[in-house]
Amino acid sequence: MNKQITELRKRYYQASIGKESLLNLLAETEVAEQVYNSNAIENSTLSLEETEKILLQIDLDRFLNQREMFEAKNLARVVSYINQKANTREFNLDLILELHKMLISNIRDEVAGRFRKPDEWVRVGNHIAADPKDVLVLLTQAIANYHASIDQSITKRLAVFHLRFENIHPFVDGNGRIGRVLNNFLLLKEGWVPINIKFIDRAKYYNAFVEFDRNQKTDLMEEIIAKALTNSYHKRLAYLEGKKILTLKEYAQKTGISLSNAINKANRQTIEAFLEKGAWKIGVE
Repeated sequence: MNKQITELRKRYYQASIGKESLLNLLAETEVAEQVYNSNAIENSTLSLEETEKILLQIDLDRFLNQREMFEAKNLARVVSYINQKANTREFNLDLILELHKMLISNIRDEVAGRFRKPDEWVRVGNHIAADPKDVLVLLTQAIANYHASIDQSITKRLAVFHLRFENIHPFVDGNGRIGRVLNNFLLLKEGWVPINIKFIDRAKYYNAFVEFDRNQKTDLMEEIIAKALTNSYHKRLAYLEGKKILTLKEYAQKTGISLSNAINKANRQTIEAFLEKGAWKIGVE
């Protein structure tokens, strides 16, 4: 799949020339989806529609606790920040702490923007996270390893760092959301497109951490990141190359294949389909 991603990246660079305004618009419209999916993975009860309303400052039809409100607004702020600053900021501990402070402010101010203290142990599923006194050393090593692994594929490098970051769990709160934000910071900084790990893939995503915790394997996370990357490129290319965008049902009818077959191909990313607001779509000539 890495060869496919490289080819999509080349097409993307060609298609994006002179289309900065369209690229910015696509990035802006994805903020709510990224916020919804990342928060939903962490058990937020907000729907995508409710997330969009919060970010647009539209009143909701139900009572919402203050934490979920700030989780949506803060994460949107962080996502927008990295979209703008990835090219100019260095990937280091200071950046990670700054993003965490933005994310957790007004939610848990006492832990915002700092790593776990010596007495602050956390559990991730059945995994006890790293000893608090080792967090700084382990995270510094993970960052150094990412920088030193430039000869590996982007999916491998990102998978290894993301798994290590979540295994360390450097913060009392917000580790998953910060980890997924850092994925996109690194992708954007190195000239790739951002990814959106979907809530519907949560079980597979969690299984990737179990796999890593048991035997240090990164294959499943690499697969998740690779498919998220192709999905992101397929969406952008559909718009940048001026294709007609169809739902997968319309595409199945047009091509004469069954909808189940089309969905299967979309899930495996063997056709240029992409998920947008929970619906499979595809760009056609």
